[in-house]
Amino acid sequence: MSSNVAIKEGDITAPTPQNTPLTHAPIAGGLSRPTVPDISEDNEDEEISAADMLGLVHGRLANLIGKSSGYIESLPVEVKRNIEALKGVQVKQNELQNQYKRECLELEKKYSELQKPLYERRFAIVTGAAQPTPEEIEAGEAASQKENHDYVPLPKDAPESKSGIPEFWLTALRNHIGLSEIITDRDAEALKFLTDIRCSYLPTTDPKPGYKLTFHFTSNEYFENEVLEKTYLYQEEVGYSGDFVYDRAIGTEIKWKEDKDLTKEFEIKKQRNKNTNRTRLVRKARPTDSFFNFFSPPVPPAEGALENGDIEEEELFDLEQKLEIDYQIGEDIKEKVIPKAVDYFTGHALEYEDMDDDDEDLDDDDDDDESGEERFEEDSESDEDVPVAKRRGPPRGRGGAGAANTNPEECKQQ
Repeated sequence: MSSNVAIKEGDITAPTPQNTPLTHAPIAGGLSRPTVPDISEDNEDEEISAADMLGLVHGRLANLIGKSSGYIESLPVEVKRNIEALKGVQVKQNELQNQYKRECLELEKKYSELQKPLYERRFAIVTGAAQPTPEEIEAGEAASQKENHDYVPLPKDAPESKSGIPEFWLTALRNHIGLSEIITDRDAEALKFLTDIRCSYLPTTDPKPGYKLTFHFTSNEYFENEVLEKTYLYQEEVGYSGDFVYDRAIGTEIKWKEDKDLTKEFEIKKQRNKNTNRTRLVRKARPTDSFFNFFSPPVPPAEGALENGDIEEEELFDLEQKLEIDYQIGEDIKEKVIPKAVDYFTGHALEYEDMDDDDEDLDDDDDDDESGEERFEEDSESDEDVPVAKRRGPPRGRGGAGAANTNPEECKQQ
């Protein structure tokens, strides 16, 4: 048998949504590759390479996705009735999935209420309003000993602290990898007055589910608010994937004191009057990076804004990037920083984040050399050469901590 194989374009069956998967074959993801012998040079004019064949198939498929191949329309009417019946069955499935997510959210609310006394106790110790009990210290030392066998217990006659734990929340926030990147030195001076962060769920009576992050401050020189809030809303119905879908966020308007707005930078510019030729100094403000921009979240674009020409594709891409980052910051504060605040204060939580990063590195190492070279070339392109991503819709939310990975059986066990 010849070591060469001839693949003619006429022998390729045209791809349709019925006989071709919507996703690219594993070869596109740098996974296993089929063994295809080389095509002989003698038949180059008449034959098509395997790579060209796959490109042809993918190209045809790209033109067919979202379009009917005519297969469904060609079915007998009695079969079409069955298809419509299956859609009706799926409607019931969707209703049950929506109910399940709602009940999981109610379960989260229940345990959130049970944790309130513990958060109150944490607040009292952090602010110095109360002293820790010997039992609390003993339990904490036992946990430290379990995590680190070289841990040395504190002396039994250690003095009490009247100031609690200074800069507890500032340190915890700065020890979160993502949040540390948006906290400036100027922000840090204001965040020293942060005494507590809480999360609460919106009432069941509200039209949309969601949660609220509440930041408590003592009196300070930067703003008049004692409480800054950020509310995240989900859409009323779960999305196609079965999870709650992020809708939008609403933040508190910060009442900045004079010349203390950390979200702006001020500069002095000279202005010349064209008629009198006199100059004057003008003080102008311009937006700047700040953690406190978190309370002025980006506004999602209106439905169909791109199609209507209300926004450019590149602007839409940038806006969606900001929405995704804003949503992720809220989720991290809710699911990580608030429940594990002491671990972020001590830096212990970073060990687990490093483990997650290592897992991602291992995934990257599984790719072969060719795919790695392609990624390197893509990363080295300038911003102008990178194609604008298509609209994927707003970032997908979850019905609470870990809801995306929750199943009904786990809910039952709880």
